[in-house]
Amino acid sequence: MIRVREVSVIDDEGEALGTLPTEEALSLAQDRDMDLVEVAPTANPPVCRIMDYGKHKYKASKKAHEAKKKQKIIHLKEVKFRPNTDQHDFDFKLRNVQRFLENGDKAKVVIFFKGREIVHREFGMRVLQRVAAATEEEAVIEQQAKQEGRTLVMILAPKSAKTKKGGSVKAQVVAEPKKEPAAEPVSAPVAEVVAEPAEVSKPEQE
Repeated sequence: MIRVREVSVIDDEGEALGTLPTEEALSLAQDRDMDLVEVAPTANPPVCRIMDYGKHKYKASKKAHEAKKKQKIIHLKEVKFRPNTDQHDFDFKLRNVQRFLENGDKAKVVIFFKGREIVHREFGMRVLQRVAAATEEEAVIEQQAKQEGRTLVMILAPKSAKTKKGGSVKAQVVAEPKKEPAAEPVSAPVAEVVAEPAEVSKPEQE
């Protein structure tokens, strides 16, 4: 319920009617078979709008639903290789990487070392370079090769349409100095928030 004596009123056509006694504003809304909705309760005086609140709420819900449908959630898909991966296994896993990129997801390419294989990091680097070269038309290197424990990790992101139109950028893998890995956030799409009016008041029926 609107508890103040006066409110600033906007009618259903968007025209400002100025400051009116609350009772008069409620009567105007009743005459038009509509609601008096408080849209700016902290203003002085509070701002109210004459509207069909049910219809407004439906439109707001529909708009939020459409915005949610348009959002693209990007996943980070992991594909593991070995430093001594044979050609058949390499081709199979490479197709997975390419499929993820084509679907708009990012690919986390991981080289896993066993035992003393870790002393030959260059073998793992060669595999990453092959993956980067094979995907340079559809991907960019978002994170260069980084050692994480007994693994080498590289993250590929799909190219935007703008990047593809401007021409390909040659992929190059550069190993970062060995250090403790820092967690990197994966962006997530931001949902549109539709604010609903603060309060709805209808005149009491006599």
